[in-house]
Amino acid sequence: MTKKVIHTENLSIGYTSKKSKRTIIENCDISLESGKLIALVGANGIGKSTLLKTITGIIPPVKGKIFLQGKLLQEYQQSELAQELSIVLTESLPPSNLTVYEIVALGRQPYTNWLGKLTNDDKNKVTEAITLTGITDFMHKKHYEISDGQLQKTLIARALAQDTAIIILDEPTTHLDLVHKVSLIKLLQKLTHETGKTILYSTHDIDLAIQLCDEMIVLTENKLVKDQPCNLIEQNIFNELFQNESVIFDKMIGKFKVV
Repeated sequence: MTKKVIHTENLSIGYTSKKSKRTIIENCDISLESGKLIALVGANGIGKSTLLKTITGIIPPVKGKIFLQGKLLQEYQQSELAQELSIVLTESLPPSNLTVYEIVALGRQPYTNWLGKLTNDDKNKVTEAITLTGITDFMHKKHYEISDGQLQKTLIARALAQDTAIIILDEPTTHLDLVHKVSLIKLLQKLTHETGKTILYSTHDIDLAIQLCDEMIVLTENKLVKDQPCNLIEQNIFNELFQNESVIFDKMIGKFKVV
């Protein structure tokens, strides 16, 4: 049985300053349910990162409300929020000698005492996350000794160890080749179905998202549409993504093609 994890009401996203407000997209009303893998797609600069930063509380909405587990997002203390929502960003890790295991263990910080000491329960969560993501073979390596694909899996394991209802990833496949992109998205698909968590990620790999995701959020000029990929194809939504006559979406094969 699915349940709403995040939903928004009358949400407009953009940037606010002391002097002005700049709205990028209005009426970004979405509902994200448990146990689903959801891809966020759109052209460069359309507002994907802004939407992710808004629904995770990094930047405030221009207008409207965001609810997490039925509670207004701004009513959460940071410590509470870290137990409900985890984020995997594309930034590289700061210089350190941390091993893969130690990076995953950082996911338990919202639960450990001020000394950061792991309890048996914490250690079990870390081990479970490492097992689920299939990174056991290199968990004792330093983070700078592993590949980009292995690092992405490590960061996903850290988010899993954090044990939140929703995991949000900003373009996790950016630096990966096709095989590793497929492997990573299949891993996310497996995790949603096995753990019941909601996973939302932004991506430029639209064809892959169509094949593997339960739902997609499509951002076009001042418009947001969320539905199952097959319904989005029938509604011709993907043809609105790019204002370019050289690239079209072929409904028959369910892929973009160059003309």
